[in-house]
Formats: sequence, C-alpha cells, structure tokens
Amino acid sequence: MLPYRTGVALSPGLTAAVDLRVEEMDTAEALASGDVAVLGTPRLVALCEQATCEALTGLLGPGETSVAKRVQFDHLAPVAIGSRVRAEATLERIEGRRLTFSVSVSDTSGLVGAGKVTRVIVERSTFLAKAR
Repeated sequence: MLPYRTGVALSPGLTAAVDLRVEEMDTAEALASGDVAVLGTPRLVALCEQATCEALTGLLGPGETSVAKRVQFDHLAPVAIGSRVRAEATLERIEGRRLTFSVSVSDTSGLVGAGKVTRVIVERSTFLAKAR
C-alpha cells in the first residue's frame, strides 16, 4: 500500500476500464502505423494507458501525476470500424513510485490485446521542468 496526501492508499487490485467504439480515426491507416482500416496498435496502447490513468484518478497527491515508463503489448486480433472494445487495467505491483498494471483489450469475440504498462508517480512541475 502506498499512502498519499489525499488520505487514500494505492494498493494492488485497483482497476478501471474504458470503452471505445472504433472509428476511422482509430485505424492503423489513419495513425500511419499500417495500411489497413482496422483498430491500430497505437490506439490500443493509448486506450490501455487511458485505463491506467482512470484507475489513478483522484488518488495521487497535490501536484503529482503519473507518466508511462514502459509499455509491453501484444496485439492479437484485428477489430473493424464500428466495433466496440473495452480496455481494462489492474494494478499488480507497487515498487516505490513505480506502478505496474496488467492491461487487456477485448471485444465481443474475445481478447484483442494484452500486456503491461508501468507508470511512475512524479511531481508535475519538476517533470515538466526537465522536458527538452
């Protein structure tokens, strides 16, 4: 458990989910990550990151945020425009300020992708001051 000034503690098992209806702007073609009109891998990864951020909403201290440090992701199945997917994130491990989430994306037919996202809790102003 990791206590913060909000009085709430982060602990393994914390979860969140986000939904997406796939649109043309979400495709590999639109994202320049391929030449097919199916849900693009960069959009899947972004959706998983969104779920990890949702899990942390309201739980970090004043002036703190979290940033992605590492993403490991396997894209397993194509998803057509118009389909709906759900990304789920579960906090698995806390190591100091490092938070490791397991993430998965599914549609009505099953698993679309899965992996891990590691985020680090940082002081927002200090982090921004280091930007190049």
